[in-house]
Amino acid sequence: MNGSVAPLNDEQLHQIRDERREQIMGAALKVFARRGIVGTKMSMIAAEAGISHGLLYHYFKSKEELFTTLVRGAMIASQEGMRTVLDLPGSPMDKIRALTHEILDESGAPYFLLIHQARTSDGVPDEVKQLMKQYSMALFVSLLRPLFVEGQQAGEIAEGSPDELISSYLSVLSGLMVLNAQEIDDYRIPSVDMVLRMIAAR
Repeated sequence: MNGSVAPLNDEQLHQIRDERREQIMGAALKVFARRGIVGTKMSMIAAEAGISHGLLYHYFKSKEELFTTLVRGAMIASQEGMRTVLDLPGSPMDKIRALTHEILDESGAPYFLLIHQARTSDGVPDEVKQLMKQYSMALFVSLLRPLFVEGQQAGEIAEGSPDELISSYLSVLSGLMVLNAQEIDDYRIPSVDMVLRMIAAR
């Protein structure tokens, strides 16, 4: 034993690289959610991640690439999350309650702000605009439609156009999350039961 440290193998290097990438993406999410793409500089992300500016460029070529990667991940995760809820046991209203809890979870707030920025901000890359078309409100309405129709047939969900009900429900949740993420002192997010009153059968 000469006391030298064994060199890291490829798997260990890969793991370190993956962890660093996750660290950068977590920091970027916070900064983008707060400042949007136009107001964000790579140096801000590096500072938030606690790494050097130069090291950041080893992982992402530009803030546009980072923003696009985050938005794509958020949209895929939201679609998968919705599908997972649809496969849960229970009545349609049980599933919608679980979905509402999931969406209103505090940990998801930065993602909601990120998506809000992606839909509404200036300077959004073309690839993100394409993602917004691909993962439009219409996609999420179509995913939820069978659940809402089943709920109407069971007498749990209000009558009327399912698409209109779902659009209203998703719009309200998005608005609540954007407000909540802005950390307004006297703002308190409504309870899940309060939100569900808007779609429940009277």
